[in-house]
Amino acid sequence: MIFTIQQIADFINGKIEGNSQVLINSVGKIEDSKSGDICFLANEKYIKYTYTTKASAIIVGTSFKVDKSKMITPVLIRVEDPYSSFSKLLEMYNKKRYDKTGISKHSDISENCKIGENCFIGSFTKIEDNVIIGENVKIHSNCYIGENVIIEKNSIIFSNVSIYHDTKIGAHNIIHSGSILGSDGFGFAANNNKFNKIMQIGNVVTKKNVEIGANTCIDRATMGSTKICAGVKLDNLIQVAHNVEIGENTVIASQTAIAGSTKIGKNCMIGGKVAIAGHLVIANKVKIAGQSGVASSITKIGSVVQGPLAFDIKQFQRSYILFKKLPELFKALESNKNIK
Repeated sequence: MIFTIQQIADFINGKIEGNSQVLINSVGKIEDSKSGDICFLANEKYIKYTYTTKASAIIVGTSFKVDKSKMITPVLIRVEDPYSSFSKLLEMYNKKRYDKTGISKHSDISENCKIGENCFIGSFTKIEDNVIIGENVKIHSNCYIGENVIIEKNSIIFSNVSIYHDTKIGAHNIIHSGSILGSDGFGFAANNNKFNKIMQIGNVVTKKNVEIGANTCIDRATMGSTKICAGVKLDNLIQVAHNVEIGENTVIASQTAIAGSTKIGKNCMIGGKVAIAGHLVIANKVKIAGQSGVASSITKIGSVVQGPLAFDIKQFQRSYILFKKLPELFKALESNKNIK
């Protein structure tokens, strides 16, 4: 993909200082960019690189002042907010990269599927009966799409994703490689020292603007739906069990596991390696620090918790200071009271 600086400046509403016809073919970091790259300056710590970078163009703020004793070789594009402008440029660059259309002759698609306009379906992808795919959906190679799945417009399914039957994927979703949606929930009933499988007949539903990281697994509901609400962002390697509900705009970091039927509120932030027990309720705007264990519901909006059995983060941190001092406290106590 090649653009002139003029095209880029028009896109981000910037003012050019230099040759507007210089060609840009990639993006980079200001400290190690090469010719043909465009980068940005949003932090004063990186000003020194504006005079040494090999980038062809730099997006800078309107208030940036050039040191006249030094030479800047890249073309400058002045904008109100370099960071947001560069983010907008990255979004466009990424969209162009994945803006493929067409259906591979090596895919296997049932005849009774409905596929919208401008879709892409890669090689060796299997699409079963009664699937409905909206416009501009991109499904990459080696994916499996089960019966009765619905994928709404502008969603991207990367390679090696498995979407089981009856799953509903909202618009503008991004599902990364290796993820599995709709696998059976972990449901078994004990019977004479044996465990009999409980059939999982529900589904998974994701709403709009959801992103699911690589190798994340979301189990289908026993009955009803496992629900991932609008704006949720899930990192890689997350386990979401059957009948879990995750509220709007909640973000969850890698290696977190959520047991069955737990309801997580809106705008929560959950760190990595968090374990959340089943049948709990987590209130809106709760923050859970990494490596915490949540064994009971958190009902106070905006709570911030931490710990193996998580509680208020400030209390946990004060307790941890005491925990670190336990050996010396014990020695002092033993010395004073002659404890054996």
